[in-house]
Amino acid sequence: MSALDNIRIVLVGTLYTGNVGSACRAMANMGIRHLRLAAPNLQNSWDEGERMAVHATDIMNAREEFATFEEAVADCVAVVGTTAREGLYRQHVKAPRDCAADILALAQTGPVALVFGREDKGLLNEEIAQCTHLIRIPVSKGYTSINLAQAVLITCYEFFTATGEYQPPHEKAPPAPQAQKQQLMKNWAQMLLEIGFMRPEQTEHFMQGFHRVFSRGVFTRDDAALLLGVARQTVWACKHGARPSPEGA
Repeated sequence: MSALDNIRIVLVGTLYTGNVGSACRAMANMGIRHLRLAAPNLQNSWDEGERMAVHATDIMNAREEFATFEEAVADCVAVVGTTAREGLYRQHVKAPRDCAADILALAQTGPVALVFGREDKGLLNEEIAQCTHLIRIPVSKGYTSINLAQAVLITCYEFFTATGEYQPPHEKAPPAPQAQKQQLMKNWAQMLLEIGFMRPEQTEHFMQGFHRVFSRGVFTRDDAALLLGVARQTVWACKHGARPSPEGA
């Protein structure tokens, strides 16, 4: 079982169903399926929530609702509160990335609550006091407030990444051996001579440039100009079927 199966997203005093739906979509993206609403104070219908959830309505429909924050986290072995505000009792906050692995280890032993406060007030001090951990998403000091659903997405992303479950795609073909690379350069030089891109006495000069491009990619304006020159000369040769006098490209 993945540790993510024991993660509970707890939204406290939520005002708008659209944020709930968007949070469900974020949870689905990151493999987290359990949503709890603590003392919801919803101001609109669930139509907006369903619209924002898109294909994650199953998470929204399976939500659990609790009358109080205490009831929503009563069975959890860790309660991780999110806060953007500073204060005496919020000085031990960590970024989600810095504590996700440790919290996931706790999730192997039982449910863990990731708690998000009200859209307008966040978590109250008495709720913060009941949290075993506090996290704060790093943001610019110029504007520290984050949309509720976006905060859920960022936090869930950090926890999903910390599981190591995601494996990025990798190149299937093995690296080219040096002999193959040298043969490429020989054939490339022959092709450049055939299309009239360079004269034989210019071969060493130009091939040094192509060695650089092939080893590191198109990095500078000179690199791009070199390849553009080949492209133009190739087009000319294809159209005219003859080799012109090179212009030094």
